[in-house]
Amino acid sequence: MAESRYEVIPVGWVKSPLTEMAQAPRQADEGAPPAWLVFEADVSDAIRDLRPGTEIVVLTWLDRADRTVLLTIPRSDPRNPMTGVFSTRSPDRPNPVGLHRVRVIAVDGLRVQVDHLEALDGTPVIDVKAVLDEIADR
Repeated sequence: MAESRYEVIPVGWVKSPLTEMAQAPRQADEGAPPAWLVFEADVSDAIRDLRPGTEIVVLTWLDRADRTVLLTIPRSDPRNPMTGVFSTRSPDRPNPVGLHRVRVIAVDGLRVQVDHLEALDGTPVIDVKAVLDEIADR
């Protein structure tokens, strides 16, 4: 397999009350708190149309993940069989990209507050995408 390198540059950072992995729920709907996405000034035009109530997908780089993990026991439950990480939502994986569907609560300049984000404080934000309805018009 040919080896290629790709550079991913953060567009912002998560500001969250979650500071330790042990504090973070496994999924957003398991008690994740609201958090702020703090964007770099050079991407201000990219966030200008985000409004409270808008659903977005936030892509993060899970910088504290173990990139050597290929197999895991889902949810650390010993009743579950060993499973390849590409069949799970485990943060530990070769390329630890986090995928978070959230709703915008507030916008304040370069800061966007979202609901139920399970990412840790300081996690790099690498992209944001719109959530499209069944009738996609974008």
